[in-house]
Amino acid sequence: MSRTGRLFELLGILRARRIPVTALDLADRLGVSERSIYRDIDTLRALGAPIDAQAGIGFCLRDGYFLPEFAFSPDELDAIKLGLSWVQQRADPALAHGSESALAKILSVGKAPSATSDEASGLITAAPSSELVDPPHAASLREAIRRQRKVEISYEDAHGSLSDRTIWPIAIVYFDGVRVLAAWCEQRSAFRHFRIDRLQLTTVLQERYPGRRQSIVKQWHEQDRDWRSLLTVSDK
Repeated sequence: MSRTGRLFELLGILRARRIPVTALDLADRLGVSERSIYRDIDTLRALGAPIDAQAGIGFCLRDGYFLPEFAFSPDELDAIKLGLSWVQQRADPALAHGSESALAKILSVGKAPSATSDEASGLITAAPSSELVDPPHAASLREAIRRQRKVEISYEDAHGSLSDRTIWPIAIVYFDGVRVLAAWCEQRSAFRHFRIDRLQLTTVLQERYPGRRQSIVKQWHEQDRDWRSLLTVSDK
């Protein structure tokens, strides 16, 4: 790998990590010495990359730094295209439009437009004809998650029983054939999971649920470590 390529690879690693990473870990990942990593970090800083360093902890890239298109490898661009194409075919209309717009922005700065076509990459997504697009209210649920708003829903379980709930939506899990909303249920005083195709969104309340969503998500993860169980838990 050339030094230029290594610099971009180093930026990519730092951007992907949410916690500081040591020079030793970076050296092992890139197959170079720690001394080379320190030199590369100095070079990236000189070029304007906002890299913070903490003695004994490691390096991290501050949020908001944008990597231009040419930093992506062909495999990375294929992965982006494939993922966004999946979203376009299966997500709710608002998210599908967002994925289409994001893909257009990424490809608009490409050096060779012909290399960005489906024919060139050889990767094409195709949703089964039996698979339904996510309902429009999925967009409202995503907005409620972002704004940390309580919502009122009517839910039909696998046995056809209806119930009205006030919940704190914290995450949507995207399985291939179904979407599951993870939430804190005020009626049950516990985390519950709801298939989005079985719920009706009644009201998005102006009231915010208490605490930090990240802390609540952490509690949920600790309770539900096996995500495959969500498909069965949602119907209980």
